[in-house]
Amino acid sequence: MPRRRITFSRNVFLPLTTVCRNRCAYCGFRRPVGPGCLMRPGEVGTVLDEGARTGCTEALFTFGERPEEVPGFGAELGAVGEVSVLDYCRRLCVDAIGRGLLPHTNAGVLDEDELSSLAEVNASMGLMLETTARVKAHEGSPGKDPAARLATIEAAGRLRIPFTTGLLLGIGETAADRLESLESIAALQRRYGHIQEVILQNFAPQDGTGMAGASTIGPAEYCATVRLAREVLPAEVAVQVPPNLADAAALVRCGADDLGGVSPCSIDHINPNHPWPAVDELRRAVAPDAELVERLCIHPRFVDRGWYSTTLAPLVRRLSERIREQQQ
Repeated sequence: MPRRRITFSRNVFLPLTTVCRNRCAYCGFRRPVGPGCLMRPGEVGTVLDEGARTGCTEALFTFGERPEEVPGFGAELGAVGEVSVLDYCRRLCVDAIGRGLLPHTNAGVLDEDELSSLAEVNASMGLMLETTARVKAHEGSPGKDPAARLATIEAAGRLRIPFTTGLLLGIGETAADRLESLESIAALQRRYGHIQEVILQNFAPQDGTGMAGASTIGPAEYCATVRLAREVLPAEVAVQVPPNLADAAALVRCGADDLGGVSPCSIDHINPNHPWPAVDELRRAVAPDAELVERLCIHPRFVDRGWYSTTLAPLVRRLSERIREQQQ
């Protein structure tokens, strides 16, 4: 019987800005406007160069939602010659492509025009649904309105953008909320077919946040949620777990089949106290039940369908061939 294939992407993590209009109780990423709150082009270039040198194929751009709404941030953008963080991100995505890395952007809630503009220079994009429930942890966070997030995910479907979404587990939602969230994602997938993977990310407390003392979900509950996701989601949608926050080997046995982005040269800036395992360590962890296989941030079925822009076409084809050769 052939072994299961567990996939991952080799990436670099670029936290473009830590400024955000939302004030989530669990977040340790958000910072006020000040020195260092926006990565400069030279900083981004250094990270991209290191990613290319270490064999990465993905440039993950993550940043706070609508930072322009925070007083003082406009001056930071002006210092790099921009008025919009999305325009700045688009410019840096072009730099990533030039260095042989496929951009994947997580920018928060976006409208269809904004998604379309970024899709020209992104091989895939993402937005965590987190939960369809209205939880206390999201008070003061307009971008965490479930309807707004579902609208962004749906708009990406209309635009045929290969997309990642997911749930954040343990932020005040119930088991019934998790089921409703998964069913909402499954319905969008059945309609548009654009969901690549659903991340099941366990909440990890961080010092200095409103939920620093909150408890996390246990292994049995986590496993049950992975099993539930595998039952609810269409078979083509990967169930992803973060290997730096959880026992990847155990969750693979529960049904997870993707480990997301793993970086050889940058930290997880959302959860900086949790380093990435080395790829060889993950390979040993999932064996002998499964085989660890590298993928691009755009999954093969979307490459085959041509769900990428002409701007990205040469690089998507070249990196797809490189991955195929590695697996022969």
